[in-house]
Amino acid sequence: MKLNRRDFSTGCIGTLSGMGLLGALPAALAQPKAPVEGVNYVRLEQPLPITLPGKIEVIEFFWYECPHCNAFEPALEAWSKQLPPDVVLHRVPVWFREEPFTAQQKLYYAIESMGLAPTLHRRIFYAIHNDHVRLRTPEDISAFMLKNGVDPLKFMPTYNSFSVQTRAQQARQLAAAYKIDAVPAMGVQGRFYTNGSLANANGTATTPAGTNERMLVVVDALIARIRQGA
Repeated sequence: MKLNRRDFSTGCIGTLSGMGLLGALPAALAQPKAPVEGVNYVRLEQPLPITLPGKIEVIEFFWYECPHCNAFEPALEAWSKQLPPDVVLHRVPVWFREEPFTAQQKLYYAIESMGLAPTLHRRIFYAIHNDHVRLRTPEDISAFMLKNGVDPLKFMPTYNSFSVQTRAQQARQLAAAYKIDAVPAMGVQGRFYTNGSLANANGTATTPAGTNERMLVVVDALIARIRQGA
């Protein structure tokens, strides 16, 4: 359900539903509950500044090589297309060490800077997880761009640009402020944080147990809470 620095297993989540035992529980116990602070999400000790005043900012922290991020992407993309005007989603590639995180951070910010993210973001996930393409070096990335109709001679200057490197560094600082140690994870309005394990605790959502889609239910609840001034 998530990938973290320690790579510990979360396979036990969803065992009850997978064995068909959830249906045997009393109806009152099986009913989903509202997300609970400290259980399904945490509040940051120090709120972070918001970059877009008047908007509710949602952040997805991801890594291209994370299989759980890859599996989560279709649901996140569908959810993002239904967002109301006052909510904005930012994707933030994480950094846990130099290789391969630096290259893939720069890859994401380069395609975003060039307006290529809508077409290439999902293709990068597909290339890594379905075609088993390595995207860890400038040579790997140049070859991928050429194959996908992007001139590497135009792309690589952006990839190596100061602005992209600055955004990658800012992403590291933001993830550190949220204390991200696992992906996928989501932050809301610089105040709240959740991940798959938190979102799945105590059956608080209507999506299948053990899935990262439950984060979106928690995030929706947090968005509603922020609108109410909480």
